[in-house]
Amino acid sequence: MAIRLQKIDETSRRDHYYLADDDDCYFLYEYTSGAGWRGGETNQLIHNLQKKKGDGGYNYKAQAIVRCAKDFSEAINPKWLATATLVPVPPSKAKADPLFDDRIERVCKCIKSSVPVEVKEIVYQINSADTFKGGHRLPPTELAENYHVDAVELAASRPTIGVVDDVLTTGSHFKAVKTKILATRPEVKVVGFFVARRTFPNPFADVSLDELLT
Repeated sequence: MAIRLQKIDETSRRDHYYLADDDDCYFLYEYTSGAGWRGGETNQLIHNLQKKKGDGGYNYKAQAIVRCAKDFSEAINPKWLATATLVPVPPSKAKADPLFDDRIERVCKCIKSSVPVEVKEIVYQINSADTFKGGHRLPPTELAENYHVDAVELAASRPTIGVVDDVLTTGSHFKAVKTKILATRPEVKVVGFFVARRTFPNPFADVSLDELLT
């Protein structure tokens, strides 16, 4: 079966608090929140992609990066890629931090197409911050304050910017990056690409109609 991108629309946008109607975002798979790596193939993929040095099974990280890049390669239209620059969402740690994780940049640089793929680190984290996994979820405005934009690289980029990340949760990081880019180049079109979007398990999935009516 061909791998296709799915669009965030009015039925799914409500799951991602900070996204607005004019945010153009696409994803490959769905990640089940709270299910851990046992929550299915996508959960396992994301779990491996986000592994840190020293974690058990760290060798699976490279395989996950290659898998994500391969799937994006198949799903993203070459005609679109020919006019776009891919920009990885910066990780929570600054480049000088020993915990800096360039997994999204590596995914982008492994994407193959029939046209030249342009990847640029245009947005940088100024100071290291807590990860979202740590429960510290900042709004886009606060995230953007800790982002630096390479204005020279942005000015030389193509007319469409594809912001790439692993999991779409609240949409905060995407909005922060989009805001910083548009503040410098308001004429560009910014599109979001995600390996997966976060979904929540149905609390009534294992409840029968008879149980609901009793």
